[in-house]
Amino acid sequence: MRCDKQITQSYEIARERYAALGVDTGKVLETLESIPVSMHCWQGDDVNGFEVAAGGADGGIMSTGNYPGRARNAGELRDDLDFALSMLPGTMRVNLHAMYLESEKPVGRDMIAPEHFANWIQWAKEKQIGLDFNPTCFGHSMMVDGMTLSSPKEEVRKYWIEHCKRSREIAEVMGKELGKRCVMNIWVPDGFKDIPVNRMAARQRLKDSLDQVLADKKDPACMADAVESKLFGLGCESCTIGSHEFYMAYAMEKNVMLTLDAGHFHPTEVISDKISSSLLFMDEILLHVSRPVRWDSDHVVLFDDELQAIAAEIVRCGVNRVNIGLDYFDGTVNRILAWCTGTRNMQKALCKALLAPDATLSGWELEADFSRRLAMTEELKAMPWSDVYDYYCLKHNVPVGADYIAAAVDYVKKTAVTRGV
Repeated sequence: MRCDKQITQSYEIARERYAALGVDTGKVLETLESIPVSMHCWQGDDVNGFEVAAGGADGGIMSTGNYPGRARNAGELRDDLDFALSMLPGTMRVNLHAMYLESEKPVGRDMIAPEHFANWIQWAKEKQIGLDFNPTCFGHSMMVDGMTLSSPKEEVRKYWIEHCKRSREIAEVMGKELGKRCVMNIWVPDGFKDIPVNRMAARQRLKDSLDQVLADKKDPACMADAVESKLFGLGCESCTIGSHEFYMAYAMEKNVMLTLDAGHFHPTEVISDKISSSLLFMDEILLHVSRPVRWDSDHVVLFDDELQAIAAEIVRCGVNRVNIGLDYFDGTVNRILAWCTGTRNMQKALCKALLAPDATLSGWELEADFSRRLAMTEELKAMPWSDVYDYYCLKHNVPVGADYIAAAVDYVKKTAVTRGV
């Protein structure tokens, strides 16, 4: 049970302890408030989408499990998002895929338009939150031989080019209507299961397709483009056309955002180490924060070492230069709890990172005083950062600590009965 007085008292003790280190917790909470986290809609329905067109979404992104209560339509998904957002403090956004359109008639992905997302835009207006967007270039009959934008078949490339063009139009409308810039991220799963002979030709086709997609200039105040790489995926184990090197070079040439996904690299690589290097050459980047287990398995984000390292790099490199999106889907657990747990962990990591006396630590580093740097970074692990985050939740009048768990369990029990899934 929440005890407001105790939470406030604990915060005051923490405030004094951090002040002794030269850290103003009041300013930290102001900064934390300014960092939006974009929560992904696809955790709520196991990446099924709501298409009714023949040849629409039919899998291709694997979400395991059948926990009761999956959202079956956009209305139910918005209800679930409403509840999840009510459990979370701070500035939030919601990230949509194109397959979450709403239409009474079948709509091909090459025919989607802003009208198919009118309900989402209206909902976001009422919630006073921003939306982000993604073309859905997977799970479709026009993904031929594992290829979309890089397909050797011209008709296939044309289909996906048109889909991505229309997705950019939708993103621009979202940003204009909401008064909050929409980030649109392009990821395609194109690749080869076995070793290819001509990688260059496939990558040239992908480049040409992207050039056509991005040819029309959009209002930068309304939308921004991002491109996302991947090391490998199911069915393209030997070669992914859109590799990290391809998209890093392309993003720099076209002045679009590079997307770093925590699950899209070799198991021994981490995106926390890539943030500073990327931002030396780019104005801003997009992160997809996920948790790979042996591969890009998109597990719920934990408060682990890598998440804390990602948050620390965001803070040190400039919170206004990194766009934070979450990307995981787990159908084996309560989906609302998955949303809340992963999002809170991202916020907690940011809070903890903001509370570090980086100016002091950087000064010691410049002086090659690695001993004091080591000792202080270890001491910071035991500082009462969680009391500061609890107070942040209290200020936003959302559940503090584990209080959100029972509320989410109760919500899902009630909805699962009526949904029958």
